[in-house]
Amino acid sequence: MTLVSQATPSGRTGASPAFLRKITVDPWLFGLFALVTLSVLVFAALPIFTVMKQAVVTDHGFDFAALADTLSQSFVWESLVNTLLLGATSAVIATAAGFLLAFSATRTTMPGKTFIHGVALLPIISPPFVMALAVVILFGRSGLVTRELLGIRNANVYGFHSLVLIQSLAFTPIAYLNIRGMLQSIDSALEDASASLGASRWTTFSRVTLPLVTPAILSSTLLVFVKSVEDFGNPMLIGGINTLAVEAYSQMVGYFNLQAGALLASLMLVPSMTAFLIHRYWVSKRSYVTVTGKPTAQTIRISGAVVIPLTILCYAVAFTILAFYLTVIYVSFTKLPGVDNTLTLAHYKTVFTAGFETLSNSLLLAGVATPVTAIAGMLIAYLLVRKAFPGSFLLRWGTLLSFAAPGTILGIGYVSTFNAPPMLLTGTAFIVVAAMVVKNLQVGIEAGSNQLRQIDKSIEEASTVLGASNTRTFFEITLPLLKPALFTSLSYAFTRSLTTLSAVIFLVSANWTLITVTILSQVETLKLGVAAAYCSILVFVVLAILAVMQFLLTSTSKR
Repeated sequence: MTLVSQATPSGRTGASPAFLRKITVDPWLFGLFALVTLSVLVFAALPIFTVMKQAVVTDHGFDFAALADTLSQSFVWESLVNTLLLGATSAVIATAAGFLLAFSATRTTMPGKTFIHGVALLPIISPPFVMALAVVILFGRSGLVTRELLGIRNANVYGFHSLVLIQSLAFTPIAYLNIRGMLQSIDSALEDASASLGASRWTTFSRVTLPLVTPAILSSTLLVFVKSVEDFGNPMLIGGINTLAVEAYSQMVGYFNLQAGALLASLMLVPSMTAFLIHRYWVSKRSYVTVTGKPTAQTIRISGAVVIPLTILCYAVAFTILAFYLTVIYVSFTKLPGVDNTLTLAHYKTVFTAGFETLSNSLLLAGVATPVTAIAGMLIAYLLVRKAFPGSFLLRWGTLLSFAAPGTILGIGYVSTFNAPPMLLTGTAFIVVAAMVVKNLQVGIEAGSNQLRQIDKSIEEASTVLGASNTRTFFEITLPLLKPALFTSLSYAFTRSLTTLSAVIFLVSANWTLITVTILSQVETLKLGVAAAYCSILVFVVLAILAVMQFLLTSTSKR
């Protein structure tokens, strides 16, 4: 009877529900969680859903006739087919090139691996359309190769094949880094065991190495496909075919057709989200590397005659990339590319006088967006990995949606969502910074999540046992341990914020013009020398700042 009389319903004086206990343990941390979740929903999910709504809803409500009329237009399906075909072709070629570079760098005695690695990373730290600019300079109507060397007049460099070449070279680093990391994680003992049992090099490669690296190959193919689908700068410069990204921009800006632009942007979301979800939930779960255990060292086992053709192919890819970048640098010093190749500094004078504002704006906004992106990424990773507040799924899916969504739909969504009170942000620096942060946030979250899984929870538990709150534990214990992931996030966020185009081209204003948009306008007006000067300066600025970041990371690691 005593036990019965002491029992009380949990809804009155007993223990609070589990989710309330999680909130009351550290209300400050829950407040941060609520603030971050609300920000992600407002600045990531809401703009995307606004675009999807505009695609099917007009001023008169849901208008099926208007939707059917737009879908019946030939340019819609032509753009969709071109985008999918271009994405698939570029993905296959870029993944094959990335695998070639990664395998040769990790499994052979190929000379000059540091050189190959450095050149292969150039497309990552530069604007996405540098390759397109180089192709126009080299093979265009006044191209250095077509007109100056071969004497070909009115060369047609525009169209599908040029875009495949450009996107394949531009996105090869994505596949290279992904596959290289997987190859370095494979335990060498597995391949050694195959060789000791009498298997040939080809047998070991085809039956051991290739199956283990298959998840990375499929993952790279899907990632490159997504990047190709959302690419705006290269198809815009080259032209010749309609793609969803360019056609959505044309409908919005050129024809002022908001519904058609929103519909095309929404169509971009379908293949991007499909590929991204396959990559995240199917490919990643079929990684076979964890079966082998973490290796202590890698053994280079392939040497001899087979290395020669691999080396030739790797250097062919590297020198092609390097030739394109050197061409851009050279043209930045020529008076009138293809007509008067006299060396001059006039283009750089233009950049540092009349065009200096765009460079300073880009550096300022990227400098603001970078720490926000990195810190927010670490905080969200901590909230998702270490905590389970009510509504965590909203935060998780909001960030995934923003990362998988093409930049074009995000830019259109920002224009539509934040163009009227009470959220009138169009034309301000804030909206540009918000787009930069949202588009790059997921990379910081992934880096932080992977790092957190390697940190023993007992370290944080010891802090809370000694009386520290969860908020203090995060900022004084967890965040310092996330330093490698933090620097990775800082580097990526700064690079992509400074070189982004598709998400911000809709958001620039007279007060806040950006360098990537300026480069695009210079190319469209055939001022290739000024555009090349902008690109060259941008590449060197990114390289210099990344070198400083790496120096700071090395210095702090030694201390």
